[in-house]
Amino acid sequence: MSKETTRRLLNIVTAASLIIVIGLTIYGMKTGLLTDRDKLEMLVKKSGIWGPAFFVLIQMVQVVIPIIPGGITCGAGVVIFGPWYGLLYNYIGITAGSLINFYLARRYGKCFVKYFVKDETYDKYIGWLDKGKKFDTFFALAIFFPCAPDDALCLIAGLTKMTWKRFTAIILLGKPASIAMYSLALVYAGTWLQRIFGLLT
Repeated sequence: MSKETTRRLLNIVTAASLIIVIGLTIYGMKTGLLTDRDKLEMLVKKSGIWGPAFFVLIQMVQVVIPIIPGGITCGAGVVIFGPWYGLLYNYIGITAGSLINFYLARRYGKCFVKYFVKDETYDKYIGWLDKGKKFDTFFALAIFFPCAPDDALCLIAGLTKMTWKRFTAIILLGKPASIAMYSLALVYAGTWLQRIFGLLT
């Protein structure tokens, strides 16, 4: 098989996969499966032994298609599977989704990135593209802290000269802490607030 044929097949598979993911996302949004944590928990639990794999897939989708509220899925993972397995499945899904974003941005370029990233977010961070290694440092810090727009930054990183090796290392090492802080905060913030208010009253 020639390189040109292989390239075309890869483009077709990538495009078809993206269309399927978008279709499933729209279905999930309309039915509430991806916007209502209770419905999401019920669906994952009904999946039985396939529940973890199904949840990881959902996390991948919410990273690649950034219209799904990530807070719902992160919190659901901890509630459904417990703190340790929940964090593990969140980590696997989000990491895989981040790598996919980097690949898609690198393959399809600026037009693709601007389609999925809000204009204000794109304009805010695009200036870092010309800063070379400074962007790598900024990106690593942003991935470590849970408040940064990680999904958008992974897409923008795909437009830089950052190597796959460096990007993967940053994601693998930086994601655990931010996912842990974000997931646990979403689940236990309400309980902590109730206790605090209980002590004050």
